[in-house]
Parts: sequence; C-alpha cells; structure tokens
Amino acid sequence: MEKALSRYTPAEIMVAAAARRIRNDDVVFVGMRLPLLSFLLAKSTHAPRAVGVFENGVIRHDPAPAPFVTMGDCPNQAGAIRCCPMIEIMGYLASGRVTLGFIGGAEVDVRGNLNTTRVGDPAQSGVRLPGSGGGADIASLAGRFMIIMDHQRRRFVERVSYVTSPGFGDAPGWRHDRGLRGGGPAALITSLGVFEFPEERAVLTGVHPGVDLATVRGETGWDLEVAGGLQETPPPTTEELAVIRRFDPQGFWTGR
Repeated sequence: MEKALSRYTPAEIMVAAAARRIRNDDVVFVGMRLPLLSFLLAKSTHAPRAVGVFENGVIRHDPAPAPFVTMGDCPNQAGAIRCCPMIEIMGYLASGRVTLGFIGGAEVDVRGNLNTTRVGDPAQSGVRLPGSGGGADIASLAGRFMIIMDHQRRRFVERVSYVTSPGFGDAPGWRHDRGLRGGGPAALITSLGVFEFPEERAVLTGVHPGVDLATVRGETGWDLEVAGGLQETPPPTTEELAVIRRFDPQGFWTGR
C-alpha cells in the first residue's frame, strides 16, 4: 500500500498543503472541489474540532459518512449539525463567526485580488465570467481566506481585469481604510507552490517537489518575489493520500 500511495497528483499536493493550514478551532466556509477535500482531510487528521459551513445551509462537525460531489448531496446532509437557509450561513460571515474561507478565481494578482467577473475590455467583447457568488462575501468578511488555483501565467497577472473578491486592494492598508472586517488572503496555494502575503503582496515561500524557480517565474505574470528561506512542500503522506482518496475515490476532483 505504501508504494501504491507514493504517487500523487498536483491537485493532491495542493489539497494536503491547504489542509495543513486549517486550525483545530477554525470555522471554515468550505466550498467544493479541492477546498472540500482539504477540509475533510484536516477534519480526519489534525483538526478534528474544526467546523465546516456550506453555502447551501449545511453545518458539519464530523466528516461526511460517504463521498459526495455537490454540497447538496445526501452524505453531506446526513448527520449534519444543522441544515438551514443560505441567508443564515451568510449571516455567520457577516457577524464574524467564520475564521477561514476558501476561494478561487479566473485571475489573481500580486495583492491577492480575485476576478470571477470578466476578462478583457467589455467594450471589445471581453469574456464574461460567472460572477461573485459568495466570493466577495468570503474575501471581505472571513477572518482570513486561502486561495487555491491552477498556476498559469494568463491567470496570475500583475493586476486583475476586475476586482470581484478583494485581497489587499492596490496599496498597503487598503482593506483597513475600507472597513473590511476580514484579514485578507493568508495563502495562495497553486499547482506549483505556495505564496504568502507578509507585506500584503504575494511572496513565494514554497515550491512543490520537482518544481524549479524558472518554471514558477515563467507562469507568473508579476515580478516574482521569493522568500529567503524558500521551502519544498512536503509531499502528501500515506495517511493523507488515503483520506483524500477515501473522499475522492474516482479522482473526480484530483485528476488521478
């Protein structure tokens, strides 16, 4: 089994890297896909007391009893602490009860701003995207949030085409000046490495095994800043992979 589980996909190392940043006392606005697996992994390992809230109104303390694809699937509701209207969940965000949110986007910039609204000049038939959903709420009101995205130069831009979900705006202190309760992006976890925001700008603090700096630079649309103590992301352990694959047995989200 050890040998069989030793191989992992880029998505699986992203899930593991994100899960390790979930704290035991977190109330997590979970989301779907890789963030869901990260939450389930953390709950099953080092953060058993973390509570998950889902946008559709489900609140869970225990991992779901079986895999599920959408947050409305029966295994996510079975044994939940509460199933309530969506407005109640958004109220937890507004009242400051959510300590961690997950978010992604079509574009992200050096200050952690995210775009899920449009790409290109709208006057010249730019591409229209799905919009905010709950993204702007999470980015504005969660105690902190993590971004998980595939690392591509066209998506990692110096400045997003449209700020759907705010990171650190366009200057230090931007969030404070606008009265945003949440603390902003804590980490950007990508298919190549990990960024943190020590000065409200993205700094590369880790690269995944087998990834070199030239590759990260080539896929990043801003002037890459690298931490002095650059780390290599620890690969998923056998235990972590077993949990991930228990909740994603067909590799639906992780591309296995």
